[in-house]
Amino acid sequence: MRILARFFDSPFDPPSLACFLQVKDAATVAQKWATRAGAAAGDYAAGVNGTTKDWASDTAASAGAWAAGVNAATANGSFAKGVNAAGTAKWKAKAANVGAQRYPQGVGAAKPYYQTGITAVLQVLSGITLPARGPKGDPGNLNRVAIVAQALRKMKTG
Repeated sequence: MRILARFFDSPFDPPSLACFLQVKDAATVAQKWATRAGAAAGDYAAGVNGTTKDWASDTAASAGAWAAGVNAATANGSFAKGVNAAGTAKWKAKAANVGAQRYPQGVGAAKPYYQTGITAVLQVLSGITLPARGPKGDPGNLNRVAIVAQALRKMKTG
């Protein structure tokens, strides 16, 4: 692929040189990107560990920009366009071939956080006293479900 580029001595001068830029094909560029980016795990970790910025406060402070971006994407249909461009076949292939391989490692890494989160849920559930169960199909049984749902919602929202 070649792209014509014109170079000017100043914005007001006529072109003094015209040349073609040699541009590599997409497969070559993608391979180089994958090779270089794939080898950058150490740089990634160093960047995370070396920052002096407070990720949490900076990210929380950008909530308005995040909301504006989500609203803009909603208004112009970007989310649906992206989903439709990828399609179900790509989603399935990536989920089955990449996600499935990473899933066990992610679960293992998340175990302490899951334990912390589920502890609060279990404490709420253990503190609930439910009314007696009625016969099968009794509308009063739905009250038991409502009690659990309300307790968990109160835990989440305060």
